[in-house]
Amino acid sequence: MAPLPGLGLRARLLFAFALLCVVTAAAVAGGIYVQARNDILQRAQDAAVQAMRDRMEELFPLRSATPGLDELGEIAGTMTDGDSRAVAVYHELYSPTGPPGPPGPAPGLWRPGGAGQILEPGMIPLPLRRTVADGVMAWQRVVWQGEPYLIIGAPLLIVEQNRTTRLSGIEVYTVRSLLSEQRSIDALAARAWLTGGAALAFAVVLALLATRGVLGPVRELGRAARLLGEGELRTRIAVRGSDELADVARTFNNTAAELERHVEQLRGMEADARRFVADVSHELRTPLAALAAVADVLDEEADRLPEPAGRAARLVSQETLNLTGLVNDLIEISRFDSGVAALALNQVDVAELVRATLRTRGWSEQVHAELPPAVTARLDPRRVDVILANLVGNALRHGEPPVSVRLSADPRWIALEVRDHGPGLDEAVLPHVFDRFYKANAARARSEGSGLGLAIARENARLHRGELTVANAPDGGAVFTLRLPCREHDPDGGPE
Repeated sequence: MAPLPGLGLRARLLFAFALLCVVTAAAVAGGIYVQARNDILQRAQDAAVQAMRDRMEELFPLRSATPGLDELGEIAGTMTDGDSRAVAVYHELYSPTGPPGPPGPAPGLWRPGGAGQILEPGMIPLPLRRTVADGVMAWQRVVWQGEPYLIIGAPLLIVEQNRTTRLSGIEVYTVRSLLSEQRSIDALAARAWLTGGAALAFAVVLALLATRGVLGPVRELGRAARLLGEGELRTRIAVRGSDELADVARTFNNTAAELERHVEQLRGMEADARRFVADVSHELRTPLAALAAVADVLDEEADRLPEPAGRAARLVSQETLNLTGLVNDLIEISRFDSGVAALALNQVDVAELVRATLRTRGWSEQVHAELPPAVTARLDPRRVDVILANLVGNALRHGEPPVSVRLSADPRWIALEVRDHGPGLDEAVLPHVFDRFYKANAARARSEGSGLGLAIARENARLHRGELTVANAPDGGAVFTLRLPCREHDPDGGPE
């Protein structure tokens, strides 16, 4: 059976058990009911037919082949007993006695008319009248005024002296009520319905017990899987029994144990790698400081040196600056990883902070700034400067002019948008823009950056409990959006 949409496993199991029970009970009870009904009616019918045949033997030999009303009345009286009433018919004459229903009055069944009593047209079906008139004994069950009856009709025969028989023209009809049999059938149907209802209730109880036995371990497995997904790697399931669900529990426990072991190994390796990077970066600062001083001297003397030596001096100076920037970025990342990075918050004018960032790096003429006045926020100026410098620097290096910085604010948040008008970022690149050491173009020169700038920018935004996102503008270009709280608060707007 196909899963029902919108229903849980418990509801589907209950529905399946109930449907199976209803179908089975209906099939069994229906078959028994039909068979019992047919048997009851057949026995009643056979008994009535046999009783009529026995009484008909008392009528022979017939006194006259052309009976009158009195003789028809005698024939009807002979055919009447405690269970059925009879009427005799000869052409257009009807016996004056013999009500056609069960003992007692049956209003509307007979009415006065002519020389005797005329049979109500709807009581005896016309096909039965025609069959009996053709010389064949026949019977039929009918419903008259809401009650069931069995009508039996038989022709009376005349035996000639040569032992041949012919129709006398006299027809005898007996009417027997089947009300008692119908009541027995109704009682049988009621018992069948009660049995089906009891079976349905029993099936529901079984379904509840089955779902409890199945859904309990399934729920426990789901809870454990959720905890495992949330990082609770020590989560385990109690193994009960030796069935398939127990095998699933054991498999889950083994998988969780292996996952915990691998994660612990990865965490240890990651911690070792971060510690190594932090240690190397700090160890490099002292020799790099001396190397930077020598590089500054060489850079100052590069123009007075012969060309090959001057070019080499400038190259050494540039690479020393690049190496110093990489080491500083690694040290900054290690601070974030170790959780020691802290904010030095001040109430600052955001527009003036942006202008200072652009002015310090000589970008004021290259960048169009939309900076409304009187926008203040409690920020760490140095870290916001790092964020802006990375965003604007990337836009100038990898995008196309014009590059713009737009400031907006509401009572809770400020937003800084840095946009260029280049081709934008490939959709495959967007999810990885803020990854460490990620470069959209692996063929870019090493001197263009370490691949840590945007990662550091995002970490600084998170340190402010803000966010840094990127998207492509509809009309071209990449848009980086920095959202920071106006005050020091949690992401939902409450104070820290």
